[in-house]
Amino acid sequence: MRALITGIEGFTGQYVAAELEAAGYQVFGLCNRAHPGTTRIFPADLQDARALKTAITKAAPDVVVHLAALAFVAHGDAAAFYKVNVIGTRNLLEALAQAAPHARRVVLASSANVYGNQQAGMLDEQTPPNPANDYAVSKLAMEYMARLWHDRLPMVITRPFNYTGVGQSPAFLLPKIVAHFQRRAERIELGNLDVCRDFSDVRAVAQAYRRLLEAPAAIGQTVNLCSGRTVSLREVLTLTEQQTGHPMKIDVNPAFVRQNEVHTLGGSPDLLRRLIGDWHSPPLEETLAWMLEG
Repeated sequence: MRALITGIEGFTGQYVAAELEAAGYQVFGLCNRAHPGTTRIFPADLQDARALKTAITKAAPDVVVHLAALAFVAHGDAAAFYKVNVIGTRNLLEALAQAAPHARRVVLASSANVYGNQQAGMLDEQTPPNPANDYAVSKLAMEYMARLWHDRLPMVITRPFNYTGVGQSPAFLLPKIVAHFQRRAERIELGNLDVCRDFSDVRAVAQAYRRLLEAPAAIGQTVNLCSGRTVSLREVLTLTEQQTGHPMKIDVNPAFVRQNEVHTLGGSPDLLRRLIGDWHSPPLEETLAWMLEG
């Protein structure tokens, strides 16, 4: 089986590639820069329809995991979210329909951000979307646009909640905390310590992507990727302090505290488990220990 991963060089892409290779897939990738000396990674920008079609013709994928996106919520160019996440994905689907019409599965990564910030509790796929920024709007628009290809491509749309692991940018909250403990910093600035969020392990998320590629019942579904457990930022700090033995002063910066922030926001993995069978993300303390060692 030949697998194509867009965004293969990104944090998630590297883990999905490793998961698929371990399962016996021949893995190919798309990225924005040339890789001399390799025949497995093709340079193709999502906004370059011709380059996409050429790359897909060469890769001839049986399955596709589309991870490439503009994902930094605070990105200054709002139009770029729509160019990359909506038009770029449309270009990809058009190229797949033309150059890989017999692909067995196409998994598209959307985001749990489509649910917005105003709905508390454990969210399932029936929760009405309520996007609160251009990134989230672009992902929801991508979902609607992708429906135009449902009769031509066997697609699955995923809505990942928070996940983390070794190699994630310290611009994200948990890697930032881990980095502070690793260098035994005296203090750290954070926002509301009592908000609760759903965190998965990137290795479990990569496994879920592989199993969605293989589950017949997943075709046509939109599914949450989440652990089903929530943990507060205060609990994260306590776990990390216990594992390192290093106490650290916590400064709550009012600039980091959002008005009307939802206290508890997590996802229900029930549909995911119905589609792929038993699946669990490791407890957060195991993921944190792995990150601290890494």
